Amino acid sequence: MKEAENTMMPEYELPHLGGKLMSTQVSALLIKELTGGVFAQSERLPSEVELAERLSVSRTVIRDALSDLEREGLIDRVRGIGTVINREIVNLKSRLDLKFEYNELILAAGRSPRSDSLSLRVEQADEELAQTLRLDAGAGVIVCEKRVLAGDTPVIYSIDYLALSLFDGMDYMAIDWSKPIFDILDRCCGLTVITDIAHVCATNATPAIRRLLQVPDGGALLMLDEVGFCRLSRPVLRSLEFYTDFFDFTMLRKKF
Repeated sequence: MKEAENTMMPEYELPHLGGKLMSTQVSALLIKELTGGVFAQSERLPSEVELAERLSVSRTVIRDALSDLEREGLIDRVRGIGTVINREIVNLKSRLDLKFEYNELILAAGRSPRSDSLSLRVEQADEELAQTLRLDAGAGVIVCEKRVLAGDTPVIYSIDYLALSLFDGMDYMAIDWSKPIFDILDRCCGLTVITDIAHVCATNATPAIRRLLQVPDGGALLMLDEVGFCRLSRPVLRSLEFYTDFFDFTMLRKKF
């Protein structure tokens, strides 16, 4: 029976990443391999031992990463069978219930992402923002606004708020703010956003945002008001993101 099961496993070559990886990074890697990589045609994942060996991480990291994927409905771990891939759920596009980076959504739609109309400033946190980011009222906050395009089509307007203190005296003006905000936090501040809490609603936005996104009269935008948390539930980012109907989001709802 064991020999028969092994014949069902794909021949694969995952990147050898080396070092210790956070389970969230392993989860992201496995999702990419499930959707368009070595496991894109597979019915099951290899064992925890095999994955841990190939990625040079502990079984605990693999186990935590697989738990993340199971919570997201992408896999089922069944005793005596193994880790079964839920192919229909894996193939869902633009899931609103998952933390995503909009450049990846644009690439998945077959377009090239780019940013323009970028503005950067420092403001004093008002009482609401200070409470959200656990800052003192009046503390310095970097505000980054930009328009995101898919090819030549405007699709998103984003406003990001980050505590100036996160950059610890760094020349924030020298940073390339056209890059994804999660990458900036990781590279410049050593912070990884692992959880988002998002409020979702339809909005008309401001006339300036509507004009930049070329939204016709009567057209609504989808707004995500998100707070990003790193480890120990520390809030490090607030984002307001306005999406046009270029995106068609789906949501997985599980009943236990």
